[in-house]
Amino acid sequence: MIVDTLKVFVTVAEQRNFSRAAEILNLSQPGVSQHIRNLENEFGVQLMHRSSKQVKMTEAGQILYKQATQMVSLYEAAKEKIHVLRNEVTGSLRIGASFTIGEYILPRLLAQFVNQYPQVDIQVTIANTEEIAQAVHSKELDVGLVEGHVEYSEILLRPPFMEDEMLLVSSTAHPLHTLRTVESQMLQDQVWIFRESGSGTRAYSDQFIQDNQLRVTRSFVFNSSQGVKEAVVVGLGIAMLSRWVIHKELESGELHHIQIKGKRFTRNFHIIQEPKSLDTMAVKIFIQKIRELEPSLTIIFEKKSQSL
Repeated sequence: MIVDTLKVFVTVAEQRNFSRAAEILNLSQPGVSQHIRNLENEFGVQLMHRSSKQVKMTEAGQILYKQATQMVSLYEAAKEKIHVLRNEVTGSLRIGASFTIGEYILPRLLAQFVNQYPQVDIQVTIANTEEIAQAVHSKELDVGLVEGHVEYSEILLRPPFMEDEMLLVSSTAHPLHTLRTVESQMLQDQVWIFRESGSGTRAYSDQFIQDNQLRVTRSFVFNSSQGVKEAVVVGLGIAMLSRWVIHKELESGELHHIQIKGKRFTRNFHIIQEPKSLDTMAVKIFIQKIRELEPSLTIIFEKKSQSL
């Protein structure tokens, strides 16, 4: 179908790279190249300048790109309306989530979504906030769920869908374990366990240390919350982590919550999208379900928190 070829052309034009377009479309690179050659043969002009580093549009390619994006958009809109008439939600949904959301919250969301809309083909990418934002910006993902600050001003940052509580934790053998509450200055010269740069949790920890003007004796960096958590459990240092990540360890007594007198620490979870991307019915309903399910997730979590 010509629409499929136009989709390939639009993706290559936006990514400016045949290999990246092939990955996004789940096609082979020769297959992508063949689609472009077919279009060039049909129009009798060169549409793209190829090089080993980047693809550049010719003047004819730029004209076709503007029209092709509209044609693909109209086709997808028509397909969605027909599916709605049949009470079906189909198509693909490419979701990206930062680690805390992707490992502890997204599975709950998807379990209910998939049960209600089994015909939607879902692909999930879990990475840190910066990597998810990059993928949304380059249109490799339809929607991103993140907890950190997003650097791209071009990305659409939707209102928060959930508040997340951040806790400072240590092992049960740490000297601060015996204190009910501490003053922030009692945290001077501690060993800290951090996530990697680009992580929303790392950004929050860095801001906490800066705001309280804390000296860090030494630090260790892990590229997952699980790694940070395990390092704290065995006494390597202290860390700031989401309650979602550590609620089981707090309940079992493996970790100690270092409570800072008179303070509670929170951050927001956000939905991010590329403003010019086409919102398919699957994307629209998924975002709607996130907002509908948030109260139930909060209730589930509050019950767990009350048991600690």
